[in-house]
Amino acid sequence: MHYDYEVDATGLKCPLPILRCKKGLNEIKSDQVLKIIATDPGSKKDFDAFCRQTGHELLSFQDENGAITFFIKKRRLS
Repeated sequence: MHYDYEVDATGLKCPLPILRCKKGLNEIKSDQVLKIIATDPGSKKDFDAFCRQTGHELLSFQDENGAITFFIKKRRLS
């Protein structure tokens, strides 16, 4: 999948992957895509909740051998 910016949060535990995600989203413009890689098993639930609460769109995630790759589209927030 195409992405505009990548953040590596491997080896970090909650809440650090979410904090790195927020920083990454600040680096891109609305409608651009952030790729974030995490290894915390709770990340799936955390990123889903984060996107629902903030209005950003969780496009997809894929778990490959414990490395979870998320693609999040930044939405313009009012």
